[in-house]
Amino acid sequence: MNIFTTSWGDLGLTRFPEDPRDRLRAWDASDEYLLRHLEGETLAGTVAVVGDRWGALATALAAHRPVQISDSYLTQRATRANLARNRTAAETEGVRLLSTRDTPPDRIDVLLVRVPKSLALLEDQLQRLAPRLTRDTLVVGTGMVTEIHTSTLRLFERIVGPTRTSLAVKKARLIHCTPDPDRTGPTAAAAEETWPRTYTLPDGIGAMSGRPVTNHAGIFCADRLDIGTRFLLEHLPGRRGPLRVVDLGCGNGVVGTAMAVANPEAEVVFTDESYQAVASAEATFRANAGPSARAAFVVGDALSGTERESVDLVLNNPPFHTHRALTDGTAWRMFTGARGALRPGGELWVIGNRHLGYHVKLRRIFGGCETVASNPKFVVLRAVKRG
Repeated sequence: MNIFTTSWGDLGLTRFPEDPRDRLRAWDASDEYLLRHLEGETLAGTVAVVGDRWGALATALAAHRPVQISDSYLTQRATRANLARNRTAAETEGVRLLSTRDTPPDRIDVLLVRVPKSLALLEDQLQRLAPRLTRDTLVVGTGMVTEIHTSTLRLFERIVGPTRTSLAVKKARLIHCTPDPDRTGPTAAAAEETWPRTYTLPDGIGAMSGRPVTNHAGIFCADRLDIGTRFLLEHLPGRRGPLRVVDLGCGNGVVGTAMAVANPEAEVVFTDESYQAVASAEATFRANAGPSARAAFVVGDALSGTERESVDLVLNNPPFHTHRALTDGTAWRMFTGARGALRPGGELWVIGNRHLGYHVKLRRIFGGCETVASNPKFVVLRAVKRG
């Protein structure tokens, strides 16, 4: 745990899940810059905090009863833990945690935006929130200089109103935006919805060849099939029968849907920590699987909520970063969670970049693994639970 010093108190903050070996902080210079700027502002009415990474902003501003809007289940869990650690029960209860799929507040008087990695997610969220703004709404964005580009400013300008940036401080910037009544508020012309998007998959990838896939904003490779997933689709296990399959870190659900199409007897669980991803997976599954196909859609942390030894097959393309920080912590949790969830004889199939060395981790956790397929960039690995 690290101490974040703010005008609203010294806050002991951690990421989620808490790991004493994790040296990454739960805030950065952009959070510090925004909170310093807000010291001179009046925060009255409904305060909405969008894209708060680990709850640093919502925890600092808890006395103002903010509404946090996030696409991340892990962010929500971190926020709850940080609020409980630093704020009174009354203050904690006053903070509302919404996902990007929930209906936002009817009116927003202060809009604070932590610029996300995905420009598409920023566009989607600004379009959803613009009708809730008034001409007097205070709109401030924040991010590191590597996260704020000309395209970022153009989105604020196009959807909300006139936009300018601050000077950089500790490699962070602020975005100041003035709502334009012609573009914002309930009487403004409705913005053209650009998400979700659907595209047709290419041929030669097995059961999903030529089929549609749906992506909500913020999903990795939302306009095309990424080459790693394509390689896995070309080498999916051929097991058939009444299997229980988990598409772990499902993204748009194309891998789990491929298993359901190829094996109608399978029950597929799609799980991801992103609300946008799980919504995408459900849309992809509904568009391709038959009416009798069985599936569940779960937003959560890896397989933490899955019953032990209840799964036959886990398919996984683990991320090797959290926001912009490189880490193997997520892969470790996914692999160890998969081993606990698999029945004896169950299998974990993993696609990853060759240089990540996932075979080393799988051998430590499962006692061994084998290479199913490889090319100069990717490798598909198979690990079996041996009891």
